[in-house]
Formats: sequence, structure tokens, C-alpha cells
Amino acid sequence: MSATADTDNSELTGTDTSVARIPQPDPITNKDLMKSWFGWWWANEVSHTFDRMLAPAFCFGLIPTLQKLYKDHDELAKAFQRHLLFFNTQATWGGGTLTGITISLEEARAKALANGEEPISEDMINNTKVGLMGPLAGIGDSIDSGTLQYIFIAIFLPFAKQGSFLGALLPFICFAGLTFTYGYYFTKMGYALGRSAAKEIMAGGRMAGIIDGLGVLGLYMMGILAGQYINIKSYLKFSISGKVFDINAILNQILPGLLPLLAVVLLYWYFQKQGLKITRGLIYLTLVLIVLSAFYII
Repeated sequence: MSATADTDNSELTGTDTSVARIPQPDPITNKDLMKSWFGWWWANEVSHTFDRMLAPAFCFGLIPTLQKLYKDHDELAKAFQRHLLFFNTQATWGGGTLTGITISLEEARAKALANGEEPISEDMINNTKVGLMGPLAGIGDSIDSGTLQYIFIAIFLPFAKQGSFLGALLPFICFAGLTFTYGYYFTKMGYALGRSAAKEIMAGGRMAGIIDGLGVLGLYMMGILAGQYINIKSYLKFSISGKVFDINAILNQILPGLLPLLAVVLLYWYFQKQGLKITRGLIYLTLVLIVLSAFYII
């Protein structure tokens, strides 16, 4: 009698009680986003491999969030597997933004599966990551590695010159603190905006203007460093009709710090022509300085 009643009820409600439904995902909070961002930020170079690059670290960061989204063991296993595929990008601009975007897409997929709707495909989630990891990495490398870290080094270099350990410690602390902060902001933005977050970051002229401005600032800082900490003097002197001509004094009257500037310009020209072969360039520069100093020219 009860079996008949259950059958009648299932027919009336239009539900299939023989099929187990996938549980609804738990809501994602800012705390969850912080956990995922911190996991990626902390481990992004720890598990670096040639076949997967940074994918293990990216998957590691997503673990606490994926566990809240997928209560079904099989779906959770599939999520882990798709985020262990090849992945490589810059830590903050790329990693932060893609962490947020990926969580947003995974949440949409988990909700669709739980509601019996057509879910976002696994290929679309992976293709989104692959399509954005290169452009976002280019922006991040230009700003973080190419500009910001050198600005912090330039600011605290006087401490190192005075023999203080802060000259080595503070650039690292400030750079890590700043990049962690706006990396978390990118994670939240990526989660809130989904795939459109990349458009906000790569918005044409605005981002190009930021990169150009930071590049100019970086060049100013490098110029200041060259003028203050590169010390090249000429000891060449000669006399005409009893008047002594000091080459170093004459050059400083023309342009103070001309010789250090010339050394920097020559190195820059070499790198432009031969590529960024730093060790070889420093060896050539050292040999030239040894030869010139042997003849008491500098």
C-alpha cells in the first residue's frame, strides 16, 4: 500500500525518486576567496613542473572552494583533474584574476548540476583559463617584475649602502605586501565579474597608460640609481703651456655623471643588440674597465 502511494506521489510531482540528486553547493564567501587566493599565492612556485607548470599550485588554492561547491565525490574528482591540466601565468594579475573567474564558473556549474540544468562545460572552464593566462601574465610581468620591484629596491637601497639589513628586507616585504593586497582584489573582482573581469583589467588605453606611466617612473628610478651608485672617474690629466687639464673635471662641467651615464647607455645598447645576456654584458664591461684602468684612463 505504501509503495503504491509513493509511486503515485512521484507521478503527481513529476520527480524521479530513483535518481540521487547532486547536493546544492554552499555559498562562496570572501573568506573562501581569501583561502583560495592565499593558497595560490603561497604555493605558485613551490610545485613548478615542466609538464603541468603551475597547475598543481592553482589546484591547491582552489581545493577549499571546490570542496564547498561539489558535495558529490565524482564531480569533485573531475574538478581536481581539470585544474591539474597545464597552467602558467603571472602570480597576481593572472593568478588572482583567474582564481576569481574560475571560482565563479565552477559555482555556476555546480548550481546547474544541483538544479538539473545544463551545466557550463568543463572545456569552457579550461579554455577560459588558457585563453586569459597569457595576456594577463604579460601585464603582470611588465608591472610587477619589470617596474614595481625595482622601485622598492631603489627606495631602500640607501639602507643597504649604510650596511643595514633593512636594505635587503624592506623591498621584499613591501613588494610582497602590495602584490598580495591587489592580487586579492583581483580575485574578488574576477569572482564578481566572471569572464568580463579580464576586459576590465585589459581595457585598452587605460591599462596601456598605466603601464607606460609605471615604465617612465621605473626609468627615472634607474637613472637615479645610476647617478648615485655607479662611480666611474677619469684620472687622465695633461698640461698645455703649464695649464693642467683634468678630464674628469671637464666632463663634469659638461654633464655631471657623464661617465656613469655612458656606461649605462653602452650596456643598454648591448642588450638591445644582443639580447638580455646579463652575465656576458657584465664580463665585457669588466674587461673594458680593466683595460682602461691599466692605462690610468679611468
